[in-house]
Amino acid sequence: MLISTVVPCYNEEKVLSLTYNELSEELRNITEDYEIIFIDDGSRDGTLSLLKEFADGDTHVRYISFSRNFGKESAMLAGMRYSSGEFTVIMDADLQHPPELIAQMLEYARQGCDQVIAQRDRTGDRKLGSFFARMYYRLVDRLTDVELTDGIGDFRMLSRKALDALLTMNEYNRFSKGLFSWIGFKEKIIRYQNRSRAAGESKWNFGSLVRYGVDGVLSFNNKPLRFCIFIGAFAIVISLLYVIFLLLGIIFKGIDMPGYFTTIFTICLFGGVQLISIGIVGEYVGRIYYEVKRRPHYLVDETNFSDKNKK
Repeated sequence: MLISTVVPCYNEEKVLSLTYNELSEELRNITEDYEIIFIDDGSRDGTLSLLKEFADGDTHVRYISFSRNFGKESAMLAGMRYSSGEFTVIMDADLQHPPELIAQMLEYARQGCDQVIAQRDRTGDRKLGSFFARMYYRLVDRLTDVELTDGIGDFRMLSRKALDALLTMNEYNRFSKGLFSWIGFKEKIIRYQNRSRAAGESKWNFGSLVRYGVDGVLSFNNKPLRFCIFIGAFAIVISLLYVIFLLLGIIFKGIDMPGYFTTIFTICLFGGVQLISIGIVGEYVGRIYYEVKRRPHYLVDETNFSDKNKK
């Protein structure tokens, strides 16, 4: 197989037919040696029915349906595990990732690039959203051990060598943007203009974006834990200075009744420091908890692959 295309889907009934038609046409113009792997991530609409319809009429179409919604990270992992192509493309089902870029990706991949990465601009995005996105990437670049770039997501073509390297990492708490950066290998970035979703509604809301951002910060570094040490040391220094200040006041002015505000302020300050530190440690402990249980990333309910139990 020359090209495998992995397309995670979650409640994409409204856009899926358009995506299938455009993607199939683009791939047929490149080669007849391709497969399209749709992963139904526990959709509650007619997504799975459409995938079965595509598969019945097109031998290039494969589908995997999860027993429930396990998340996009698990869907991408399943697609990569089942991929048999020399080159594997990962893209969204909403056509915000233009299929017409695949030919250009393949050209660079054949020249020896192990990751051909599509980077979108921010044309048409809300100014407030773009601002927070830029701030997030700046923060992550300072905190993590991998480099993340604004506008670069999951849309990319991977060589078999890069794909096999990704599949050796079986951690439960996956953050693919970081994993793509961590494996390294030869990269080529191609830029494209931002596109709006062709149909349907985005599955991302503010809360899910915040959780995803926290996962990115915690998955590739232990700097927040070190930050707890530094802030604790800072709090100790402030406390010692305050004790010295009070001691000097007693020496030169005599014993005075401590103020209510000072007591409450001190309790709140150091109580807050302790709670934040415990919370950060708890996030790491929680991730360890999920890792040691070794649960599968997903469970396959239906598929037209011959090896249904592939893991």
